[in-house]
Amino acid sequence: MLCVLVVVMRNPVRKTDRGTTSHQTVLTAARAVIDDSAPIRATAKMHAVHYSTLCRYVKRVKSAPEAELPIPTIRATSPIGEFLPMSRKRLLLPIHDHCKRPPLYGMSTKEARVLVYQCAVKFGVNHPGQWDKAQRAREDLLSGFLARNPQLSIRTSEATSLARATGFNKTNVKAFFDKLSVVMERHTFEPNDIYNVDETGVTTVQKPSKIIPRKGAKQIGALTSGERGSLVTVELAVSASGNSIPPMFVFRRVKFHDHFIRDGPVGSIGVAHPSGWMAENSFVVFIKHFIHHAKPSQDRPVLLLLDNHNSHFVC
Repeated sequence: MLCVLVVVMRNPVRKTDRGTTSHQTVLTAARAVIDDSAPIRATAKMHAVHYSTLCRYVKRVKSAPEAELPIPTIRATSPIGEFLPMSRKRLLLPIHDHCKRPPLYGMSTKEARVLVYQCAVKFGVNHPGQWDKAQRAREDLLSGFLARNPQLSIRTSEATSLARATGFNKTNVKAFFDKLSVVMERHTFEPNDIYNVDETGVTTVQKPSKIIPRKGAKQIGALTSGERGSLVTVELAVSASGNSIPPMFVFRRVKFHDHFIRDGPVGSIGVAHPSGWMAENSFVVFIKHFIHHAKPSQDRPVLLLLDNHNSHFVC
């Protein structure tokens, strides 16, 4: 499928009347100057054409037959960086490939503008001189391109570590499900006996919401418990039937005190670790906390699925 990609200004404000005259009017004035030897200034005034525009097109119309070229069409003086009809896949496929290609290296807006500039240079498309100076297209072109291709959007990417990206491969996933199938065949688990365990990080100081201040105020504040909060890890376990185990909090402290979880969820516990993340000793405390609430037994085992390294075990 062919498309035409044209630079679209975000807030176009015309400052001159150049480029508004029809092609037929300019061509008629140019023919009058060439064929009838009419004065350029008088002819430009008669046809309401700018003097410099008429001079430029008189030269082009004279040189076109000599070079066996078609009559030039009217356009603005400065190039607007428009792309001639080209295949849509030339621009869409590289962007889609970057989004799907592991290890999750997406294409940023700056890289997309560089790609557009490289396509313009490779295919010999007329483009503004500012592109050559910056080695990339302008932001206005990318905005217009996204508006014409609704299947693309600009989103904030989620940070994914290299270890997680490389560990999530076909071999590891197959090994996980093979072991899981063996466990499922060995034991008969009910939905309320299958728990998924995961951890998340929260901060003690939440981001203030937007307010409506008086116009002209230079400094706007919002009352919080602190200016910079500390990280708190929350370990959660939820069963397939929707039941949940009271969470465990890991505080970024050396010693844990009972008032850390005051007014917290009923049955929740807390531990302390200098890093604020889940460690080996903290996980043992959580397993004991989980056994206390889930109450597994030899006749009624419980399957625990861990998010870390796609592992699981039966307790």
